[in-house]
Amino acid sequence: MHSIIVVPMESACPDDHFHLDPGDALRFGRTARPRGPHLTIAHEGVSREAGEITAAGAYWRLSNLSGAQTYVVENPEGAGEHIKVPPGRLDAPVPFEFSRVVLPAGSDLLSFDVWAPRHDYLDRPGPRAGAPTASAFPLDRGKRYFQVLVALCASRLRGEPHAALPTAEELVERLRPFWPSVSPASVAWNIDYLAVKLRLKPAPDSVPGGGPRLNGKKERLVSLALRFDLVREDDLTLLTGKSGAAR
Repeated sequence: MHSIIVVPMESACPDDHFHLDPGDALRFGRTARPRGPHLTIAHEGVSREAGEITAAGAYWRLSNLSGAQTYVVENPEGAGEHIKVPPGRLDAPVPFEFSRVVLPAGSDLLSFDVWAPRHDYLDRPGPRAGAPTASAFPLDRGKRYFQVLVALCASRLRGEPHAALPTAEELVERLRPFWPSVSPASVAWNIDYLAVKLRLKPAPDSVPGGGPRLNGKKERLVSLALRFDLVREDDLTLLTGKSGAAR
């Protein structure tokens, strides 16, 4: 799995994403570089060399190369949680699994997303001598994406193995009581992220100019989740509010 994935503001499909391994760097700014990867943000209010993202395993670092603008890195799931990176600050560590980098540009606020899908979590406390065991499926049950996964699997977890998978609109209805701002677009975003997180291979049923069809992706996610017990019947409490809302 790649360490860091950078998603441009107007990304239309996974082919637009930048995948960084630990130690890789991606510059961004108004002017494209002649060599190497570059995230071009074509706005006159963005510096020619605005900044740099460096992958560092389970997190990433942001350098603000502008002369006057402070950048804000938001955690979209963190109820307002954010960090500020002032002009000239180099290698500011960003700990969020999902991040939105917000750049002031004239009268506009521009943004792009950064995913850190290699976030791992300790299964249980205890001695940590030696190298840790890598988790095959590092899922955080407190995240929105896990709530979406449970909603996808709900009917089959309730003993209906051949139940049709819910549509995006049906998922929205299941999730709205505990996620008031949920929309079909946010559901689709989380499904796309789960496909990255769980390292789904591209499906053969691809649509021209895009990625795998959403229905095929949902079916493969549900199959994987149920086969390896990534979701269990107990997780259905996430859809009833008995275990608290996801972050």
